[in-house]
This record gives sequence, structure tokens and C-alpha cells, in this order.
Amino acid sequence: MSRKVLTLVLIRKLNEVLLGFKKRGFGINKWNGFGGKVEEKESICEAAARELREESGLVVLPVNLEKIAVIDFEFVGDPVILEVHVFTSTKYEGHPFETEEMLPKWFDVQNIPFDDMWADDKLWFPLFLSGKKFKGYFLFKGHNIILKQKLVIVSNF
Repeated sequence: MSRKVLTLVLIRKLNEVLLGFKKRGFGINKWNGFGGKVEEKESICEAAARELREESGLVVLPVNLEKIAVIDFEFVGDPVILEVHVFTSTKYEGHPFETEEMLPKWFDVQNIPFDDMWADDKLWFPLFLSGKKFKGYFLFKGHNIILKQKLVIVSNF
């Protein structure tokens, strides 16, 4: 098995979370955070900040990103494990705007659109919303069926 390192950023303000509706590519037609792959000569934090800017227009300094999780995703029949580093921040500049890839929208934390998100989100989002840090693993069959899962709370990264 090989690994692909990816990022995911969840921006918060008061009782809201910014999500993006994926318009193309992997995860199309799902609400998700903002992120993607780490480029050569780029730190994971730098990649997270760049992807957020490219997909939502928001600017966040890497130093203002707090790592809250590392989640491994495995898909039956795919030899690549997706190692996703999840970050959050309340410190950002600008206003979110639609890009070619994502349509950003603020959601009240009591009204997260789990039915239109990845199946694993409803399992780990409560940890994120409660301020916990964690490590996770999900084995998917296709893009909707979870065969195995594991979530472990950690003290820090």
C-alpha cells in the first residue's frame, strides 16, 4: 500500500462552519471542507492554507491553522491510502466566494448537511465541533459504505 498526503480545512466562526459544495473531481456533489494534495517542497500546513485560498478565496496564515486530526481513508480495490491532515481556524482574511471547484456556504453547527457529505463525517464531526483532537481510520466500499472504522482521541499533534 502506498500513501497520498492530503489536507482538509474547516473554518469556524461563532456557531458556524464553512463548507464547500464540490463541483468537480473526487467527492463531487458533496459538502466538505477545503483541501487537497501537498505539492513538492510544500509543508502540510502550507498546502492546507494554499488549498483553502484556491477553493474558497479565504486567506489563513499556516501558523493560524490548528491540526485537529489525521484520518486514513482506504477504499476497497485501491492500493493508495489517503492520509488526510485536518485543520481548523477562526483566524482568516477575506470573504468566501465560489470558485471553479467549490461553492462555499456557512452552516450552523446544529444544521450540518450530513446527508450530503461523506458517510464518515457524521461520525467524526462531533469530535471536531467539541474541540477534540483525534486520529481515525475508515475503510470504504465505493464512496458510501463504511466497512471498518476507528476513532481515537489524542491529546495533541
